[in-house]
Amino acid sequence: MGLKKYKATSAGFRQRKTLDYSELSGHAPEKSLLVELQRSAGRNNTGRVTVRARGGGNKIKYRKIDFHRKKDGISGVVKSVEYDPNRSAFISLIHYSDGEKAYILSPSQIQVGSVISSGQNSDIRPGNTLPLRDIPVGSVIHNVELSINGGGQLARSAGTYATVMGKHENYVTVKLPSGEARLIHKNCKATIGQVSNLDHRNTEMGKAGANRWRRRRSKVRGSVMNACDHPHGGGEGRAPIGHAGPRTPWGKPSLGYKTRNKRKTSSRFIVSKRK
Repeated sequence: MGLKKYKATSAGFRQRKTLDYSELSGHAPEKSLLVELQRSAGRNNTGRVTVRARGGGNKIKYRKIDFHRKKDGISGVVKSVEYDPNRSAFISLIHYSDGEKAYILSPSQIQVGSVISSGQNSDIRPGNTLPLRDIPVGSVIHNVELSINGGGQLARSAGTYATVMGKHENYVTVKLPSGEARLIHKNCKATIGQVSNLDHRNTEMGKAGANRWRRRRSKVRGSVMNACDHPHGGGEGRAPIGHAGPRTPWGKPSLGYKTRNKRKTSSRFIVSKRK
């Protein structure tokens, strides 16, 4: 997948780089797998803003993705590779031999017409889903489950992958995209291959309006606010933040401050922490 550059007819197009989407199928999404997506604009169920700088944007519908891959022993054919506005990776429409249709995360090596399957008897090739106990050491995987039959939760964004590092009695050591090595139960499933859309990291919006289309509003730096609005604000002209480290608008440490609970039960499964 290549990048599309624009002529510098304006300041917004001068640095803009987007995907050309030439390798996608161009089909309309499967209507039976679409769900109306209610906008929240960063607000919770009580109406309070819990995520700032969210709102507006183009109308989109959610594509129901099969993260569980429970159709063991039933093969499917890739009918199309499509763009998904809800995630950075591409998705593939699968027609199973029993007549059911489903969307899955598209691996980078998959093409229209490829045959995929899931279950312990599946081959080791991109798009197939197997239990971790049946995946060879050194394999590249994605859509990894954290709990048995809990659905894939790890390594799902564009271009990411995890690696099988070793096997023990009941657990498999998996190196995650963050650099963390973690023990995962051998009966948890994972999909072979790397997630598609490797060029996602090379795209550039070029202008603030492009982020507004994606429901991202502009942010204001704390250093240009008043002292009553942000811990970094105030002072005559440019001034340092005045603290040992950066702070949130509510005075808590940020940008490197660890918020993970040290007593979390799953910490015993972490072999080495992320970088």
